[in-house]
Amino acid sequence: MCAAPTLYFKAKNIKMNVTLQRLFSRDLHKLKEEISLYQNEENIWLIDHHISNSAGNLCLHLVGNLNTYIGAPFANTGYIRDRPYEFSAKGVPRTALLSMVENTIRVVDEALDNITSDQLQQKFPILIFDEQDSTEYILTHLATHLGYHLGQINYHRRLLDR
Repeated sequence: MCAAPTLYFKAKNIKMNVTLQRLFSRDLHKLKEEISLYQNEENIWLIDHHISNSAGNLCLHLVGNLNTYIGAPFANTGYIRDRPYEFSAKGVPRTALLSMVENTIRVVDEALDNITSDQLQQKFPILIFDEQDSTEYILTHLATHLGYHLGQINYHRRLLDR
């Protein structure tokens, strides 16, 4: 009788891994689309009144975040983050941003392929918050973080790229 919950638990985690892959892939492809949709490439870097981060800086931030917390520990990329650069850089060409996002798509997909169902329940290998959380929790947090900033980029484009 105990075997069924264990099998369900493992199947659930495998499904969670696939779900996370689908969400990251969907939203990273949408990030590429949003950056591509700017009619004027210079507007990617605009800030205005209460908008303190440009779409370009948010794009760099997302690339840095995902490469740091997914690529480095799970795809062994050796990525070293420069978080201050993510928010201070200006004028990075759109083609370079798109290339970075495309690379991040590949890295995240490879990394999530490497994560086992047991790893999802283990503590995340990097301390991010005040206490150590499970890998499943942190990956879910990273997916929602991506979605949050993706929405900001969408509004940025629609407000400032006229």
